[in-house]
Amino acid sequence: MEMFRVDVSGGLENVPVLIEGPTLPTFQYFPENVQGPGCLVDPSEVTLPGCSCVSHCCCSDSCSCLQTRGQAYSSTGTLRNLSGMDSAYCSPVFECNALCTCSDSCSNRLVQRGLQLRLEVYRTQTRGWGVRTLEEIPRGTFVCEYAGEVISFEEARCRQLTQRSEENNYIIAIREHAGMSSTTETFVDPARVGNVGRFLNHSCQPNLFMLPVRVHSVIPRLALFAGRDIGAHEELTFDYSGGYSNQRPAELLATGSDAAAEDSRTEGLQRKACHCGSNNCTRFLPLDLSILS
Repeated sequence: MEMFRVDVSGGLENVPVLIEGPTLPTFQYFPENVQGPGCLVDPSEVTLPGCSCVSHCCCSDSCSCLQTRGQAYSSTGTLRNLSGMDSAYCSPVFECNALCTCSDSCSNRLVQRGLQLRLEVYRTQTRGWGVRTLEEIPRGTFVCEYAGEVISFEEARCRQLTQRSEENNYIIAIREHAGMSSTTETFVDPARVGNVGRFLNHSCQPNLFMLPVRVHSVIPRLALFAGRDIGAHEELTFDYSGGYSNQRPAELLATGSDAAAEDSRTEGLQRKACHCGSNNCTRFLPLDLSILS
């Protein structure tokens, strides 16, 4: 069959996202989250307040955004605090938004600038499509979003229950804890509408980690950052359970009795094998049972 190489983003990204193959996956490419079934808020709607800074770049002494939510990025455009990626929970990031009067080149505007790296979608040997970088990526660098339809819990559950065993599950559930009893859930599914993030494979020892980043909307963008220095032509992966260095979030950690309970809950469900090849591979892809309960 004839092989061809095209920009899978169709020119919607700042840089082409090349994909090679005789056939292309069927989906609609879009760089950012879109409103899906059950989602009551349009992710593109500006719902967060902005700062009134008039300088070229915001500074923590005078910027209301940085004073309220902290400074997440360095002057070189990387994450300042990388210690949170190894812990069970991470602090959400708030960027300056469309209502802010600061410059578009403000250092507190990063994820909203979109894809800046040269990435390629390719066929792996054992795991279907994958994504590799065509350039070196320093630790802490923003790589890409995991963008798709933002849907409700009910819609996420319905989609998982009606999914055929040969189909891939793309739904990512992000749970953010604000205090002892407040939890915010966001469900993103790039199966039908999504970006290059939908092609990223799982690894039990990944080189990317996910961080919720809010720009214009209360709905977070699921941003993926480099957890270590990544070499050119290396495959990009993240842990589908939300952890890093094979450490899963605290709410998903299991004791011996919990593990037995999970085994009973997954009985009859089609667990998919993990082929990441890492030394600490857990043998199965993560399965979010809370969506199915």
